[in-house]
Amino acid sequence: MLVDVALPLPLFRTFTYAVEDRGEPLDAGTRVLVPFRNRKEIGIVVGAGSAREGITPKLVVAIPDDAPVLDPPMLALCRWISQYYVVPLGVALRCALPAALSGADDPVPAQKRRRVARIVRELPSLLHRDNVFARAPQQRALFELIESLGGRVAVEHLIQRLTFSPSVLKGLVARGLVSIESDVVARDPFLSRQTTAVPPLVPSEAQQNAIDALRAGHPGETFLLHGITGSGKTLVYIELLRSIVNERGQSAIVLVPEIALTPQTVDRFRAAFGDRVAVLHSALSDGERYDAWLALRRGEKRIAVGARSAIFAPLAKLGAIIVDEEHQSSYKQGEAPRYHAREVALVRARTEGAIVVLGSATPSLETWVNAASGKYHLLTLPERVGGGRLPSIEVVDIRATQRVNEYGQPNDTFRRVVSEPLEQAIATRLAKGEQSILLLNRRGYAAFVQCGACGDVASCPHCSISLTYHRTPERLVCHYCQHAEPPRMECARCKGRLLRQRGLGTQQVERLMAERFPAARIARMDVDTTSGKWAHAEILDRVARREVDVLLGTQMIAKGLDFPNVTLVGVVDADVGINLPDFRASERSFQLLSQVAGRAGRGPKGGEVIIQTRVPSHHAVRFAVAHDYHAFVSEELAGREKPVYPPYIRVANVVFSGLTEAATAQLALNAAAWLDKLVRRFEGDMHVVGPAPCAVDRIKRRWRWHLLLKASHQGELSKVARYFAERFPVPTAADLRVTIDRDPVALL
Repeated sequence: MLVDVALPLPLFRTFTYAVEDRGEPLDAGTRVLVPFRNRKEIGIVVGAGSAREGITPKLVVAIPDDAPVLDPPMLALCRWISQYYVVPLGVALRCALPAALSGADDPVPAQKRRRVARIVRELPSLLHRDNVFARAPQQRALFELIESLGGRVAVEHLIQRLTFSPSVLKGLVARGLVSIESDVVARDPFLSRQTTAVPPLVPSEAQQNAIDALRAGHPGETFLLHGITGSGKTLVYIELLRSIVNERGQSAIVLVPEIALTPQTVDRFRAAFGDRVAVLHSALSDGERYDAWLALRRGEKRIAVGARSAIFAPLAKLGAIIVDEEHQSSYKQGEAPRYHAREVALVRARTEGAIVVLGSATPSLETWVNAASGKYHLLTLPERVGGGRLPSIEVVDIRATQRVNEYGQPNDTFRRVVSEPLEQAIATRLAKGEQSILLLNRRGYAAFVQCGACGDVASCPHCSISLTYHRTPERLVCHYCQHAEPPRMECARCKGRLLRQRGLGTQQVERLMAERFPAARIARMDVDTTSGKWAHAEILDRVARREVDVLLGTQMIAKGLDFPNVTLVGVVDADVGINLPDFRASERSFQLLSQVAGRAGRGPKGGEVIIQTRVPSHHAVRFAVAHDYHAFVSEELAGREKPVYPPYIRVANVVFSGLTEAATAQLALNAAAWLDKLVRRFEGDMHVVGPAPCAVDRIKRRWRWHLLLKASHQGELSKVARYFAERFPVPTAADLRVTIDRDPVALL
């Protein structure tokens, strides 16, 4: 029997293998271990193979599973990802499975097991027990303890927690009263988290209208839930899932944009649905993800919560997919396959007959245009729950911050970082016992180190980017390739010893705050402080317990957090990223400012927001201050018409990289000429822009150029991109590579 197998390789083809000693055919979606060149690979059967004259197919080495690991709808979804995002089918299939199922060295992942003591012989009468245990009181005590615990208990619990001697347990086993068995233990990392029962909340009129509309939704329909920050979108999600899971017996997926949000989201959903909630995201171990995947596949859990990879949760009878904060760029995968979880959710829902709910206070322009055109159903939550009001926002123009005060004395560093209004607001909150959030979307201590004599900036030897100064531990770090080196004592160019730290990072703000407010309890939340598995949850739990006065961090603190005692949000520098050479820069800045402002005033105490900026007239700042999403959309959409950018056109970013600059540039020029000839064969509106060096033109020793493919119709763009990927010749010199990023969220 011959089978067609897709392998996770950068090759746009499948491979035919032979299966021996098997009567029935192998179903599509089955894992197989196959030889490939001088190694073994895990592949997925995608259909029956066909014999080729003169070619003897290699034999399948092993079939690890009794049944397919991917069902037909998931196979169809992966085929769509392969076609739309221009990646080999095997690469798309790999992302739909947990990592534990992808390893060729250990194709059958081990489950965690434990020894369990189980009563196998009942002793119903008291007289019988007196006779059996006449000379063994400890055995009787242990027997009756196991009996009181339901007749089964973990051996480890008996010996370590209850301090029974192993010899006592062995005595019960020898007498045939108890047996020791091996039991599978589900690795659920959230079982240890305490969830408190939440009293039922009464939806507002707007919430109830949204809930009713979603419950009446037809399979395959998409809804945009546009609710201001604090309007209670989570309650709408939960009430919808009560209907989907409890009443209809279906399953659901809830996507959240950041791992940092997952513990808080899981807590809310577990409080409503108990242990029917499974978590899928990259911070879990391979074993934990595999166990969660198994529980979902078996139907033991019915709701999958997680970051973008949770869209592939193996759920049957899928009823709803919720994409919370749908505008977030973290839903886009950064490596092949470069899928966007929001778009994959739409396709999966259509395939499996589920509804999609896209929730956001600041929807992406693509989503908003689809809702405005009637393609999506628009639901609105215009007010905060409980009669709360949006916080007042004050803008502080930090261009006026002088290096010297009115008396000619130098202003201290703190004043140049934290304006007087923001400092006074923080002091007021500390005095009242209220909490504050400070946002600076740049980690590290200083943005770069510059020579005071010649102006040279310490740069990464592998990337075209300056090194960021980190104080704890003290080093210079590249945030692109993670190159690190000790702080320099002299300038590499002129040997000058006057080196100045320029720019600002979260570490420096943390130090300045600690010096100005020594009694304040400050927590910093950025990539450097959240590398541990539960670091996000531990910091946020401390904030919830009011053990933190000031939470300082990067964009991960700007979204989804709900702490009623937070009454002040300060944006230390709103200009970070606002003028990047990227067509989405203004949109991202507006969303970030609006989202972080929404963290304030979510309780009865109200809230205040202070934004420090050098461009107070920028439309992203102006409309964030006014809480006016519609006005921002109107102005931003006008700026996307000429030159034309999404949502008015479809775009693919084609990136060329190599070890030498000349070879990379020549490859990009050749590709542009090749594509120009190709697009002329299409009657639609399609054209090539570029090529040009990328904004960051060297990363990890690789030079980078890019060009844009723009098309009015996605079908034409798919055909051209696929034809280019399969047929454009890429020389082997200089380790040249070509990647295609469909619907890019950034062009840097």
